Amino acid sequence: MAKERDNSGDFLDRVGPDISASIFRTFDHPADLVRATLAKRSWRRFVVENDFCRKLCERLCPETATFAAAVEVSMSRSAPRTRPRSPDSPESSADVEARAAQAEFRIYSYLMGALLAATPSVDCILNCVGASSTDNFPDESIENTLEPQDRINLHPSYWSSGGQDEDGVPETLIYRLCSDICVVHEIKIQPFKAYFQIGQPIYSPKMVRFRMGHCKLSRESESFVTEEDENQAVTADENYVWTYTSPEFPVLQENSLQTFKLPRPVLCIGGVVKIELLGRVQRQATDDRYYICVCHAQVVGLSLSPVFMVDISNSGNRVVLKYLPGARGMSSEALMHNETLEQLEWNALVTRYKQTRHLAIMNLLLGPAQINEVDDIGGGGGV
Repeated sequence: MAKERDNSGDFLDRVGPDISASIFRTFDHPADLVRATLAKRSWRRFVVENDFCRKLCERLCPETATFAAAVEVSMSRSAPRTRPRSPDSPESSADVEARAAQAEFRIYSYLMGALLAATPSVDCILNCVGASSTDNFPDESIENTLEPQDRINLHPSYWSSGGQDEDGVPETLIYRLCSDICVVHEIKIQPFKAYFQIGQPIYSPKMVRFRMGHCKLSRESESFVTEEDENQAVTADENYVWTYTSPEFPVLQENSLQTFKLPRPVLCIGGVVKIELLGRVQRQATDDRYYICVCHAQVVGLSLSPVFMVDISNSGNRVVLKYLPGARGMSSEALMHNETLEQLEWNALVTRYKQTRHLAIMNLLLGPAQINEVDDIGGGGGV
């Protein structure tokens, strides 16, 4: 009689920590990692202690490496996440570290779920910060790019750069998003067609590139555009920390809202987006100078506030991610589109896990894994 296969042991003990870590590092989707933590308490402990969730998050979204720390913030209306301790049994340093590791696992698992969730097309721009130049202020101000039409009350609506003799001079437009932490999927811009000029020229750039990050100045310094210089002192590049830079995208010389889809969802940490307009294609007949004109811009994505927030130091050099689990019910986006982050994670992990190669790997090494219940699952120009 063939010897019955013994599935009672834990593969972590059988293959050792190095091979076990190699197996967990092959997981390329958070659903796989969360699913593994549901299989056995020992697997969850191994994943948590080795910080695999945060490392996977940084691999999928390198901007998250900006966070110096991630903390879970209790709200007054939320229940405590840990049992009260007796004064006679003070918490050891090991207990403190274990609780912090569990909290970090929850934070990054929910963050990855939000990053990879299917989201609606929402323009996240809150207000304009400033432009690198403006030809006629305020008639051709960057504020005009917030309007979806190229004319308002029969008057043209667009931003125009200053004129240049060379076609290689770039321009920039900087916007503040609706929260300090947003997932951005795509950016749209519409070059302006000067329908009132002979030949109706279109003043598009040759290429476009995007940067995202946070301002090192106080928010009070980053006022709305009210001055003729369009906040040029504020828009100086040394005042920002850019945590993401996109590839360059070619822009068509067309009067249409052109979509530039980012290679992956990008976490805008700090809520500032810079649109770099690279190269010029159109001269103005009246002065034979090159201009760039944009009539509309959108940053399409989703705010993660109030579930997630960021705390940025005065110097801008230290960024802390804050997770507020008690605020989930306050998030209209989560309620309307994702129901809850827990349901989002569960639906994603079930579908993904059936299709992934990891099931075959784990069955081969371990035999069929039994699911055990675990505690605290975390889861123009011049015109």
